[in-house]
Amino acid sequence: MELYLIRHPRPDVAPGVCYGQTDVGLAESAAEVAARLKPLLPASYTLHSSPLQRAHRLACELGEAAVDVRLQEISFGQWEGQSFEAIGSAIDDWSKDPLNFRPPGGETPLEMAARVRDWMEAALDPTAPAHVVVGHGGPLRVIAGQLLGLAPERWLALDFACGQTTRLDIHAWGVTLKWFNR
Repeated sequence: MELYLIRHPRPDVAPGVCYGQTDVGLAESAAEVAARLKPLLPASYTLHSSPLQRAHRLACELGEAAVDVRLQEISFGQWEGQSFEAIGSAIDDWSKDPLNFRPPGGETPLEMAARVRDWMEAALDPTAPAHVVVGHGGPLRVIAGQLLGLAPERWLALDFACGQTTRLDIHAWGVTLKWFNR
């Protein structure tokens, strides 16, 4: 099975603002990003999308997507919409324990990972020839990290670029990373 992981186009949000599950718009055309990505995708695939508009608008340009809330970005709770400067030294607490830290009213990265893994088990049919997932950096790190057998502490090293696709080939014997951020 071929698995294509696509991060949404560049969001319309000021640099340095924490936006997680905030439903921000796009700073670039979903249609233009889709036109650039389509030649990299197979002719036929099962399409999955986060419901947040920055992902869903691109998915709609690629076809009819199964939308699932489990593919949403991590919830930063009360940090949503705030600048990292305004959040201040609380960022230091996050950096000390990046997998278990919970922003006020938000979720931990491990909680986000659990819901994404639930989605993977339910939605990724290994008999389908190809799946395309349009989502966010956090959930895409979970999917790729889990499939590649990386420890969760290493998932942050998977830096998915906006408007780019990554391909993993899943075989009975293991997973091959075919390309990253094209």
